[in-house]
Amino acid sequence: MMATNLELNDELIREAVILGRHKTKKEAVTKAIEDYIRHVKQEKIISLFGTIDFDPDFDYKRQRRRS
Repeated sequence: MMATNLELNDELIREAVILGRHKTKKEAVTKAIEDYIRHVKQEKIISLFGTIDFDPDFDYKRQRRRS
């Protein structure tokens, strides 16, 4: 783990702690960072929609039987 000193908006942190029912500021910030990372990853996946070609004749059930 990395020790970090940040100047954060006290009101935002307080609101995050209350809304998330977190016990500590650290818990609220950690949850916020986890949610941010998840969100960015989802955006990357969503950006792929419509860009990947697929074979309409592919039979996934037949492929499963081969395994």
